[in-house]
Amino acid sequence: MTTVILGAGLTGCTLARLLAEAGEEVTVLEAEPTPGGLCRSVTADGFTFDLGGSHIVFSRDREVLDWMQARLGPNREERHRETKCWYRGVYVQYPFENGLHDLPPEDRFRCLDGFVRAVLAAELAAAKGETVPALNFLDWIRRTFGDGIADCYLVPYNEKIWKYPLDRMSAHWMDGRVPRPPLEDVLRAACGLSTEGYAHQAVFSYPAAGGIEAMVGAIAAPVRDRIRCGFRVRSVRSEDGRFLVSDGETVVAADRCISTIPIQALLGSLDEVPPEVCDAGARLVHNSVACVFIGLNGPVPPYSWVYLAAPELGFANRVSFPSNYSTGTAPPGCGSILAECTYRPGDPPERMDDQALIDHVIDHLEEMGVLRREDVIFTGCARQPYAYVVYDLEYLDSIRSVRDHIEGRGIELVGRFAEFEYLNMDGCIRHALDHVRRRDPCV
Repeated sequence: MTTVILGAGLTGCTLARLLAEAGEEVTVLEAEPTPGGLCRSVTADGFTFDLGGSHIVFSRDREVLDWMQARLGPNREERHRETKCWYRGVYVQYPFENGLHDLPPEDRFRCLDGFVRAVLAAELAAAKGETVPALNFLDWIRRTFGDGIADCYLVPYNEKIWKYPLDRMSAHWMDGRVPRPPLEDVLRAACGLSTEGYAHQAVFSYPAAGGIEAMVGAIAAPVRDRIRCGFRVRSVRSEDGRFLVSDGETVVAADRCISTIPIQALLGSLDEVPPEVCDAGARLVHNSVACVFIGLNGPVPPYSWVYLAAPELGFANRVSFPSNYSTGTAPPGCGSILAECTYRPGDPPERMDDQALIDHVIDHLEEMGVLRREDVIFTGCARQPYAYVVYDLEYLDSIRSVRDHIEGRGIELVGRFAEFEYLNMDGCIRHALDHVRRRDPCV
């Protein structure tokens, strides 16, 4: 059995390793000069940054977490998460509902009052048997957290990251992703008593050296000679029971084809795609991200990352501090900042050149007191066209149409943008493990 895998990101490299360990002959085709996809990293002037946004190693899935940590081996450092939400000039504990005591009194009351009302309304509806699904993502936010938390933080933050009307986004994807916080925890937090939200992130790992790409490199190490970089897939067709994949010059043949590349790119490489499937693919919505890298001569705030919800804080929705992740991400005595700015076609971050966006981010971080411009000794910017899947109200119908057509042609879809699902790193690895085990339960 020969298998061709399209894409050498985290999912593609994980699949290649698992299949090779199961005895299959594997070839991985990657368009970029190096493997890694959204988990690539860059090192310059002693600073290391992740090109696809800030990544950490954590999971509720114990098997996957152990698997990732085993791949890193000794090249791993652990940190306690220290995350904040910036609100009206104050660092509020993350998640926001666990930091209500940090708010001004009037906002604290508004958020607490709204949350209690939302909890009581949900319990009353359940008691009457009148619980109905949320109409959309905005409706889900307000029903789950109440109007105060929604208006103060969750609505502006989600408007900033998704760049899409929240009332035109589906709520289905929130099932199991963000649980309703316990009323007791929110009350305790509002009184200034310590609570811990998202406990599975409380301790995380990160490579001691090499950025998050070091983990992908460790996963891919046994199959590195089977990864062909610089191979951009132009066409995928089947002939006599085999798949033929071409970049326009070279053809790779295999018995089996697994795609981890964006589903829209794969769709464009297929012939005889029905118009209704093409239309469904065109309706799938995603965001891009521009990552601004800043190296400082001096320390950064003692946090893991900070969420920036308010529009007046500029285009960045999150800033992380890689130099607080591990000792190998910055030179001694220096600190590093990674700011993420999501955008859609025509948005200001897309129209701005890299230097203008870097200056924009630095200006706003200086206003916040996060840095001083005179301390900046390194800057950079990287853009990823595919960053976040946006679940609009048409998503379920659109993705079903596209997946049914592609899988009907015998092509297997695995990974964040191949399945077009909002998967974190651990989700990608879990999907790869499950996919391989469906064929070989011994893996």
